[in-house]
Amino acid sequence: MLYLWLKAFHLIAVIAWMAGMLYLPRLFVYHCDAPKDSIQSETFKIMERRLLKAIINPAMIVTWVLGLYLVWDGGWYTSGWMHAKFALVLIMSGLHGVYVRRLKEFAADKNTRPAKYYRILNEVPTVLMIGIVILVIVKPFG
Repeated sequence: MLYLWLKAFHLIAVIAWMAGMLYLPRLFVYHCDAPKDSIQSETFKIMERRLLKAIINPAMIVTWVLGLYLVWDGGWYTSGWMHAKFALVLIMSGLHGVYVRRLKEFAADKNTRPAKYYRILNEVPTVLMIGIVILVIVKPFG
């Protein structure tokens, strides 16, 4: 029964992490159009920082902690699909790191990337999520 509760909380954390990973680059898109030192730019900085600190970071930590426990407790660590999923989650975590760096650039008014860059970056978590969900549900290779 504990396994099922932890699995449920893992999924809740994944959903929160994904929501943030999809919303933050969208904020960056709009932030690109805000003049530096404007009220609008300062508002985006607050929104971005709070989203990262209050939702994205904690959700990623809970996702990882519970996910690693579930893999160990369920004996999934020898499964090929889990290795592939693990690789995709590592890439998602790396993207999370990229988002943190971009947020710091915006916070320092040093963003040099156009809105189009962030529109493209916004699609990466979706592609990773599709792969992860297929691996978890279908388990295409043992």
